[in-house]
Amino acid sequence: MGKGEALSEGVVRKIVLSYTYVAIWIFLSFTVIIYNKYILDRKMYNWPYPISLTMIHMAFCSSLAYLLVRVFKAVEPVTMSWDLYLRSVVPIGLLYSLSLWLSNSAYIYLSVSFIQMLKALMPVAVYSIGVMLKKEGFKSETMANMVSISVGVAIAAFGEAKFDSWGVMLQLGAVAFEATRLVMIQILLTSKGITLNPITSLYYVAPCCLAFLFVPWVLVEFPSLKENSSFHFDYVIFASNSFCAFALNLAVFLLVGKTSALTMNVAGVVKDWLLIAFSWSVIKDTVTPVNLFGYGLAFLGVAYYNHSKLQAMKAKEAQKKVQQTDEESGRLLEERGTENSSDSKRDVTED
Repeated sequence: MGKGEALSEGVVRKIVLSYTYVAIWIFLSFTVIIYNKYILDRKMYNWPYPISLTMIHMAFCSSLAYLLVRVFKAVEPVTMSWDLYLRSVVPIGLLYSLSLWLSNSAYIYLSVSFIQMLKALMPVAVYSIGVMLKKEGFKSETMANMVSISVGVAIAAFGEAKFDSWGVMLQLGAVAFEATRLVMIQILLTSKGITLNPITSLYYVAPCCLAFLFVPWVLVEFPSLKENSSFHFDYVIFASNSFCAFALNLAVFLLVGKTSALTMNVAGVVKDWLLIAFSWSVIKDTVTPVNLFGYGLAFLGVAYYNHSKLQAMKAKEAQKKVQQTDEESGRLLEERGTENSSDSKRDVTED
């Protein structure tokens, strides 16, 4: 009885912790998105400088990651040669900087709710790029699923009350660069046996992002900021915003490390619906029935995609267990055969 109670307590504790990790990630992701929208939107804080905001985030994250890795020794740095760094980390840093720049820029032109609807295209982009780079096998069933998600997003875009073509292009570009970054991480790092947690990832990637963003910042935003010299830099606003962005990276590590990447995908769908509801009820963004119908269709496609991935993971794990069992059985038979052979030799010697 006591053992059963201890087991049930352990299961309940695990479930509670999992939901806690999900809640922390949703809260921080929600906060960063709304905070970025507040800073960049011309009708709110009115600081429409997405490159500068991204650079502030990267400078903050680089500094904090350096302190955690080099000063406080909270995380061990990954052993990496300069050649590997230049060939693997630098391209990923370039893609990440472009993704962040474009996604932050989209907040100036589009509503929070519509941006979340467009982000439903991420599985489509990841799968398509994976097929093109031969990291994924082409399957007609999966492609049909991707088409259904795309159709749903297209319907949502058709029903958008404040459609802005430039904002849509920026967000689609951000999705494309982010999807390419995720595939490249598999190709350039995972294939070499290198895994980066969010702290070491920021330690290596954030300085690259900062360097890559400097050039467009000088050409695009610096002249405007120089003219607008009367602007007062609010350290509390930007420091708290940057800290939230850094905390979100840690929350991703916590969620994926303690649960799974699939759990994060499912939690992301919940977060998107919460953001759409918040955008409609608090920010007063217009959400039309056509918007909701289209996103609902895309949502079903994403849910089916996640379900298919879960089934594939279960099948892979079951296959691994069967292989392990077969290997153990073969090893036992081999050991018994060796023992029998030794016994036979011993009998012959005794005779």
